[in-house]
Amino acid sequence: MSRELTLRDALREALLEEMRRDETVFLMGEEVAQYDGAYKVSKGLLEEFGEKRVIDTPIAELGFAGIGVGAAMNGLRPVIEFMTWNFAVLAFDQIVNNAAKTLTQSAGQFKCPIVFRGPSGAAGQLAQQHSQTFESWLGNVPGLKVISCIDPADAKGLLKAAIRDDDPICIMESEILYGHKGMVPDGEYLVPIGKAAIRREGTDVTLVTYNKMVLVALDAAAELAKEGISAEVIDLRTIRPMDYATIIESVKKTNRIVVIDESWPFAGISAEVAYAVQKHAFDHLDAPVIRVNSADTSLGYAPTFVEEFLPNPTKVIKAVKEVMYVTR
Repeated sequence: MSRELTLRDALREALLEEMRRDETVFLMGEEVAQYDGAYKVSKGLLEEFGEKRVIDTPIAELGFAGIGVGAAMNGLRPVIEFMTWNFAVLAFDQIVNNAAKTLTQSAGQFKCPIVFRGPSGAAGQLAQQHSQTFESWLGNVPGLKVISCIDPADAKGLLKAAIRDDDPICIMESEILYGHKGMVPDGEYLVPIGKAAIRREGTDVTLVTYNKMVLVALDAAAELAKEGISAEVIDLRTIRPMDYATIIESVKKTNRIVVIDESWPFAGISAEVAYAVQKHAFDHLDAPVIRVNSADTSLGYAPTFVEEFLPNPTKVIKAVKEVMYVTR
């Protein structure tokens, strides 16, 4: 059996269940306690678990990320909520130089089982300093695992898996999709970290993407189907470790691939996917790999600029027709 839940409620259920299951799990971040979370993911948790396990912090990301890393090294399992990953840039010293390196720097003597989570990516007219994606930044770091998903069932199962994992994990959500609904299984379940999901099967072209660009890819696939083009949509779900096998097997079937990636084109996730495909499936390609990225510039405030900046179904359809050599 399953129920329809929003993304925020699926994440909340994961936190609730894991905090009930394991008393070493605690939540810390800006406005997570008294205000029930900036996006209400932590609603009701303070009332049940108290202020020692649901902790409001000052606006000091570097500070409370560091406290979390220290707690993880000493046997606790912190979940650190950032109001946005844009603010977490201040905490990258702790995430990259401490959390990611604890295991190797200590020669295996210390683990760092910590989860950093919050929204990443554009969310409308929030301008340049609040509209960035960080999957490629964090995915570049050995020692970190990076999850990026918006399906409520996946979000719950992956967050639960992340909390139980002994490695530091960054979870990238979407500010504008906390109200996005989906069917979530009843009962206890985990989603494996490092496994992609095929959201729509197809035979003519593979669309690879993650986070809210999955919805863009699915919309494009639906329109393409009206023209007789069958697109397979792969939701990466986990950026690192990446499920290369699912991508390669799909390309061997479709012989064409378009990668949709909200991040900037230079040195991004789409570039990594393109490299892997040319390395492992070059002989199966009937057309060059095409990427659909956000514009290679900072995102301005004007709504017309936001629309032009981001990938959309129209841009994806154009790219698909290019790899299909369709001129209409």
